[in-house]
Amino acid sequence: MQDLLNQIQQALNQNLYYVALMMCLTIPDICGAIDSPNGIASGAAYARWYNQYAASHCPYLDGPTCYQFRCSMLHQGSTTNPNSRYSRIVFVEPGSTNSVLHCNVMNRALNLDVGVFCSAIITGAQNWLSSASNNPLFQTNYNNFVRRYPNGLPPYIIGVPVIS
Repeated sequence: MQDLLNQIQQALNQNLYYVALMMCLTIPDICGAIDSPNGIASGAAYARWYNQYAASHCPYLDGPTCYQFRCSMLHQGSTTNPNSRYSRIVFVEPGSTNSVLHCNVMNRALNLDVGVFCSAIITGAQNWLSSASNNPLFQTNYNNFVRRYPNGLPPYIIGVPVIS
């Protein structure tokens, strides 16, 4: 998990905001699934995780609203969702102004700074890892989490790095 969080941070550092944002939107799904009895993601688990570990960065974006945004962004490539209380979510790129434009509602649109949002998700995931890693559900479900194998994954591929 830390490798994934590090790669998201690297994407932010390289101004790869689509990559960072889309990956951050998956983190509550992944963590919520690892915390669930069946190891499967759900909207309710997403919202619960987001509210507990990341919502404090912006009081206007709660777990259910973030989940709606995640669905629109990842499945339709859209920052609008017909079921949302916001007409759209507008992300400002870090450093593009002298001010940080984050957590504002303008004409029914929610404005977030992509760096602040992604950093809140990364920090939330790191805090979650610290608290969840000794939980039996975590230990069971984390075995299925994708990871990098630098020397391959016998008996499938040996001698080259793989992700599985």
